[in-house]
Amino acid sequence: MITISNTMFTKTTKSTKNRLVGLSFFVILVVFAGIVTRPSAPDTADVDAQPAPTRIISLIPAVSEMLFAIGAGPQVVAVSSFDDYPPEVLKLPRVGALLDPDLERILSLRPDLVIVYDSQVDLRRQLERATIPMFVYKHAGLGDVTATIRQLGTRVGRDEDAGVVIRRIDGKLADIRTRVAGRPRPRTLLVFGRDALTLRGIYASGGLGFLHDMLSAAGADNVFADVKQQSVQATSELILARRPEVILELRSGDMTAEQQRREVAVWQVLPSVPAVRTGRIAIITDPRTVVPGPRVAEGTELIARTVHPEAFVK
Repeated sequence: MITISNTMFTKTTKSTKNRLVGLSFFVILVVFAGIVTRPSAPDTADVDAQPAPTRIISLIPAVSEMLFAIGAGPQVVAVSSFDDYPPEVLKLPRVGALLDPDLERILSLRPDLVIVYDSQVDLRRQLERATIPMFVYKHAGLGDVTATIRQLGTRVGRDEDAGVVIRRIDGKLADIRTRVAGRPRPRTLLVFGRDALTLRGIYASGGLGFLHDMLSAAGADNVFADVKQQSVQATSELILARRPEVILELRSGDMTAEQQRREVAVWQVLPSVPAVRTGRIAIITDPRTVVPGPRVAEGTELIARTVHPEAFVK
């Protein structure tokens, strides 16, 4: 259930996911900030020539979700330390994550496909020496989510199922864009990380990546659209200069109404910011907004409903 406070424009969504997903997502974006200069699809050379795997290890929560969404869950034998969706992954062995992959554990599970980040150069080199096939993932834009699902479907022998998932995502995104078309597009600060109860350590979406694309599809303009990287470390001075009309924070863990009230109140130290002056500060606590997987269109709708609630009134 979604509730929006009339006084503080504060949004809460019920979430059963733990905070580890948010930590994983935060680490990934910070690592990639300033490195990825343009979206690119996963490297899946010679996909058609490779047999469908039966023992898949995924080090990437978003790709784990994709595998289960396209019906390849029974082929997955292990996942990353941060995986917790769908529920089936909770029963699987853990093999580390982006910064701490456990090579010994990976090899002991005898995988015939390991899904790795493009930035995991050392791990990739070690897997190559062990002659273990890889699917190399690059963190990129919203359009690359469906591109990855398509390529993943081909690689694991699930083309038809992947097509169904892609059509569902594309259909929902098209509906969202239709609903918000022609409406004013507020200048929005999209925050995905900051220190609790303070305006220190703020990380916001830059002008590249799936968060930026989701915000645009939801009918808002990113205040950092001109910064061509996936994240921006935003100081209070920088936020004052950008003058957002909406401040939207994405969180992965549950928050009580009182916790949300206190976190929203922190922004009152910047009264000249239009979003603060008008009370358009929102917190969404739903992992669908921070995981670039098969539920990304649902996450985009949550953002759109926050920015343009009137567009979803029947």
